[in-house]
Order: sequence, then C-alpha cells, then structure tokens
Amino acid sequence: MRRACVFIIILLLVAAFAVASRAATRSYQFTGTVKAVAGDMLTVEKSAKETWQFEVAKDTKGGTPKVGDHVTVHYKMVATEIESKPAAARTPAK
Repeated sequence: MRRACVFIIILLLVAAFAVASRAATRSYQFTGTVKAVAGDMLTVEKSAKETWQFEVAKDTKGGTPKVGDHVTVHYKMVATEIESKPAAARTPAK
C-alpha cells in the first residue's frame, strides 16, 4: 500500500513537471514570401518594411522552401546569451 502511494506521488510530480515545461515553451509563427535561402539561413519578407531571417536547424520539420514560396515559419524565442550592465545612477533634479 505504501509503495503504491509513493508511486502515485512520483507519477503526479513527473506529470506536473511535464505540463509546466510544456507551457514554458511558447511557439510563434511568421508568414511571408521567401526572399533568400542560403545554407542554414532563410529570409522571409512579410511586407516591404518587415523582413526576418531564420536559422534552419538540420532537424527542422518540413521541406526546404525555394525563393518565391509562400511559407509560415513556426519558431520559439530562446535566449542564447544575456549580457547585463548595471543601470546608470540617476542624478537628482534641482
């Protein structure tokens, strides 16, 4: 009986961790026309003022788009490095 309770508690903790980690990885999408494909980079233009570049990993799902194709890119924002500098001290106004 005690082993069953411990097993159920562990199972609930694992399930809670899985749900929490899934919620933390938010997905976004960008739709437009492919303007350039170079190696692992994809350039997509939504309008004359909005052009984005995406790095395409080897394990990315879907085929390789060609210039002129209309695509929807699904992506996640992931920080790879954060550089922090201390805030400047404010001088009191006279």
